[in-house]
Amino acid sequence: MDDFLWRALLAGLGVALISGPLGCFIVWRRMAYFGDTLAHSALLGIALGFLLNLKGSIFSNLTLNTLLTLTTLGVCIAIALLLVILQSQKRLATDTLLGILAHSGLSLGLVALAFLQGEGLRIDLYAYLFGDLLAVTLIDLYWIYGGGALVLLCLVWIWQSLLSITVHEELAAVEGVPVKWVRLLFMLMVAIVIAVAMKIVGILLITSMLIIPAAAARSFARTPEQMAIFASLIGGMAVVLGLYMSWEWDTPSGPSVVVAATSLFIVTFLFPFSALFKLYE
Repeated sequence: MDDFLWRALLAGLGVALISGPLGCFIVWRRMAYFGDTLAHSALLGIALGFLLNLKGSIFSNLTLNTLLTLTTLGVCIAIALLLVILQSQKRLATDTLLGILAHSGLSLGLVALAFLQGEGLRIDLYAYLFGDLLAVTLIDLYWIYGGGALVLLCLVWIWQSLLSITVHEELAAVEGVPVKWVRLLFMLMVAIVIAVAMKIVGILLITSMLIIPAAAARSFARTPEQMAIFASLIGGMAVVLGLYMSWEWDTPSGPSVVVAATSLFIVTFLFPFSALFKLYE
């Protein structure tokens, strides 16, 4: 295998490893729209990174990929914090706030990139919207596995608390769980995953890697921990199948991974393996 295929495979598996357990909580807590909001806002971070690189700044000694990851991460974290602040005002429903932030961030990013391209800067917008898994570099791998390790450690640390507020938030608060801080930390972890994984399947499709494997894992799992493990395994299978499709039929790598994940979900939906487990028992 060529080096770029190995890097693509390692990057995809790294994203699948972390998006599996994190995606389970997104499915349980019905936060798919929140993931879309952060992902769409990531385009604004990309535009900011290109602007800082073009104009020159204190970050000029960083590589472009590193700068784009840092600015995307900063914007995603800012959007998550802004959402928490706006939710506390209770003037608008959460889904309304998410819709405003998602479409505003995406539109601002597209307009900013259009101005930058007007100044002669060449930007492969398609790669950022839909991913370019085969163009992953070693720097990208460092970000994926470094950020993924940080998120996994935090997730293990707050696992029981996050599970408690997912089951019953009011009861968890009575039992002494710091609900607001746990919720905020979870939002920040989602922001980190989206920032480091945007190159894999793109900002328009990254939420699918959080949701589809977790949804497919429902047929296998009988405990939350099993569902998290199975979600990572299904995500890894989707990456392998998607890369094979991309290599064999010359299809876009990011969408191919999502198509593979969707196919695995359809199989688990049509053939509920949990019923087989019950029959065996």
